[in-house]
Amino acid sequence: MNRGAIVLADYPHADGTSSKRPVLVIQSDVYNRRIENTIVAQITSTMIRTGDAAHLEIDISTTEGKRSGLLRNSVVSCNNIHTIEQKRLRRQIGELSADLMHQIDRCLKSALGIE
Repeated sequence: MNRGAIVLADYPHADGTSSKRPVLVIQSDVYNRRIENTIVAQITSTMIRTGDAAHLEIDISTTEGKRSGLLRNSVVSCNNIHTIEQKRLRRQIGELSADLMHQIDRCLKSALGIE
């Protein structure tokens, strides 16, 4: 999987359970090929935190939103990231454009307190 891919994953939760959900691959392509784990950001259709600097809204009615492969308007939550085994990544459903990935970079900086 490449950085910017939106993938259905068996996403592990803190309580030890997992669920199938879309995630965004945020780890660099170099490390995606070098190690067996990948860093992902959770994607949710719960729109409560839209407008938060650590979240990127995906509107599926736009050209870029259609490219995501998501079924509903969603939010990429850059303050909810996880390192996941690549074997938990099931299939790619879409991807984000380079422009949206630049916006993701800003969201990650906000979430991690990096200037």
